[in-house]
Amino acid sequence: MANKIIRSPLFYVGDKYKLLNEILPFFPKEIDRFIEPFTGGGSVFLNVNAKKYLLNDIDKNVYLLHKFLIKHSKKPNTFFKEVEKIIFDYNLSRSYKEDIVPLDLKIKHKKTYYAKFNRESFNKLKSDFNNSEHDDLYKFYVLLIYGFNRMIRFNRSGEYNLPVGNVDFNNNVVNALESYFKSVKTANIEFNNLDYLNFLKKVKPNKNDFLYFDPPYLITFSEYNKLWNEKNEIDLITTLDKLNESGVRFAVSNVTHYKKKENGIFNNWSKNYNVIPIKSNYISYHDNSIKTFKEVLITNYGKR
Repeated sequence: MANKIIRSPLFYVGDKYKLLNEILPFFPKEIDRFIEPFTGGGSVFLNVNAKKYLLNDIDKNVYLLHKFLIKHSKKPNTFFKEVEKIIFDYNLSRSYKEDIVPLDLKIKHKKTYYAKFNRESFNKLKSDFNNSEHDDLYKFYVLLIYGFNRMIRFNRSGEYNLPVGNVDFNNNVVNALESYFKSVKTANIEFNNLDYLNFLKKVKPNKNDFLYFDPPYLITFSEYNKLWNEKNEIDLITTLDKLNESGVRFAVSNVTHYKKKENGIFNNWSKNYNVIPIKSNYISYHDNSIKTFKEVLITNYGKR
């Protein structure tokens, strides 16, 4: 699908974009169906060549955004027109087109001027979105781009509740969107919103397929990983063993060591397969600093 590394326009926390140069060389060259049970932002599938893409994410909002963007790949001008209207109507920063942040604000708040400038407008947009049926995905995407760490988070009442981020709708966002639209426009993609085990039952992987797993990490601390426990980890490795017994190729990313913790369940299991160390850095939502940790890619094919 891609010759150069494409970044997902969802800018998803935990996205594999920065690690793809390390990971992709270990993927098979010939893939019939590329199956991704934990798609997230989608930077992996965007950079894999396959005849068909069977994608899945249990997060309904991630699923809806991907479906929304895929639909607009055939009419990207409509997408950009609608998004730009929102940006202008709410007077949000837009460096991709013009710099409207006052110089005195940049001088006073050298590192946070985008957040200072956009806060009031962002909060108005957030309020309008939360007071609606949440079906305006143009507004939802704009909230994603200007929100803190570009995360997707809703409270128990179903309201989008992230604060403004120190971010902007810049050329990187436009380039990511254009690359996404170009990549998915002619691709054979089927996107699902299921628990990954139900998804695998539905697609029935076979020997011509290749599966890439990037599940929540058991021992790292983030909003996403709170949904994952030891039982989930055991279910995952049991599933992977069954795929291996059926001759289905897979690769799985995971973290085996983080700070003083070790994922013993996964670490012990991985000794039966190919263990490829990955140089990685982790940015936590709760601690926005870089944490070095031990990440691996496990494959059930290739040399051991």
